[in-house]
Amino acid sequence: MKHVAVDVGASSGRLLLGELVDGKMALTEIHRFQNGFTKVDDCCIWNIDHILTNIMIGLEKLKASGVTYCTLGIDTWAVDYCLVGYNGKRLQEVVSYRDKRTDRAMDAVLAKFSATDIYDKTGIQFLQFNSLYQLYVEDAEFKKRAETVMMVPDYLGYLLTDERVTEVTNASSTQMLNLHTKQFDVDLLDLVGLDAGQFARFAKPGEMLGKIATGWHDRYDLPDCDVIVVATHDTASAVLGAPGVGDDWAFLSSGTWSLLGAELANPINSAEAFAANYTNEWGAYDTFRFLKNIMGLWLIQEVARMQDYAYSYAELAELAAREEAFAVLIGVDDHRFLNPTDMIAEIQAYCAETGQEIPRTPGKLARVIYDSLAVQYAIQIEQLQTLTGQEIRHLHIIGGGANIAILNQLTADLTGIAVHAGPTEATGLGNLAVQLIASGEAKDITEVRELIRKSTPMTTYMPSDGVHFMEIQEKYKNISGKQEAF
Repeated sequence: MKHVAVDVGASSGRLLLGELVDGKMALTEIHRFQNGFTKVDDCCIWNIDHILTNIMIGLEKLKASGVTYCTLGIDTWAVDYCLVGYNGKRLQEVVSYRDKRTDRAMDAVLAKFSATDIYDKTGIQFLQFNSLYQLYVEDAEFKKRAETVMMVPDYLGYLLTDERVTEVTNASSTQMLNLHTKQFDVDLLDLVGLDAGQFARFAKPGEMLGKIATGWHDRYDLPDCDVIVVATHDTASAVLGAPGVGDDWAFLSSGTWSLLGAELANPINSAEAFAANYTNEWGAYDTFRFLKNIMGLWLIQEVARMQDYAYSYAELAELAAREEAFAVLIGVDDHRFLNPTDMIAEIQAYCAETGQEIPRTPGKLARVIYDSLAVQYAIQIEQLQTLTGQEIRHLHIIGGGANIAILNQLTADLTGIAVHAGPTEATGLGNLAVQLIASGEAKDITEVRELIRKSTPMTTYMPSDGVHFMEIQEKYKNISGKQEAF
């Protein structure tokens, strides 16, 4: 049976064909396209029509290759939403979470509702771009006119099938689902001016959404396609694609964002977890992703962009390897790095303000980023062990960051544990995992993870001797403590 994962991230999207061949998961990229937000009237928006068109282009390519039937699942980034009016059309373009409209929104919300109460209700970390704060500052007239509020992947599924659902792994990222009632929290909905009736029914990964609507077949030459609800939050899919075994492993989904955490059977919304700003995002198959958001490869992506991509990411990593380790550090989670006009200038200003050498060459800039990320990863591994009470012996780095050897080795050195890099296509594999289970080709996620281990190459990095983590950690905390984290 053929399965298609539509995996759309902040910078690119792709359609991956997956099928079982000789007891292994075979992956073929059907179509890849660029994605990103653009500024329109000083507002950062996503081009949803561009994404939809490219889904159709990919499916046409699949049909042209001879595939007449497949299942399909869609995952994207989290927290962003679409307001759909009573005529079934969206009321406005989808605003990006990096838009500055929420710069002061969290402060306004917390002036009306205590942070401890919100965390007790939701178990979700406080990030200024969470849907809760986006909806708080959303235009009141649009909210009044909205028949349905949909997360981005749910909206794409609706465009394909005319069926409306609220998939739980993505819905939990809104910071509006109640851990205790398993519903949208009435108090938080009232705070943002919405009611529960403005959200479609909940759907869990593995449910059938429906067929691609007939009208699309009239416009495009598409295969017969059953759309399955997958773990639509891309991190939820990525974690499903992490080939961990037992309970002594953690994951690091390394892409535009770095999401570091553990897969748990129950949430942890203790006072200690609240103080550490850890989140309990709902996962597939009644699990929770207990994790920390870290700024991630957005930093190096923006540095590369500001240099007009004169250096590839591989070349930047090579240049970084020639520079002195841990000479300069930045607090990677400082809010100033969320969406600066010029990332290079922002990093240099940070270093100047903290009394450090100002990195001016591509190699020094890359080194600062990789060193700082690795330190933050190591700090959070220690924090994760404390909060969960579990010893972590293995860290699975999945996603595009698994290709960055220097960062993987630095992470192993600082954490003192084995780092397993790969698969890079964990999100697509996790998307396909749900489709395999829903189609009866795999029993459960344990079986699928075994398939992934057999099917995809991984590289293991063991810690080196002679790295003085305590000194480096103290330097990092001293520097980052002078600035404001998001």
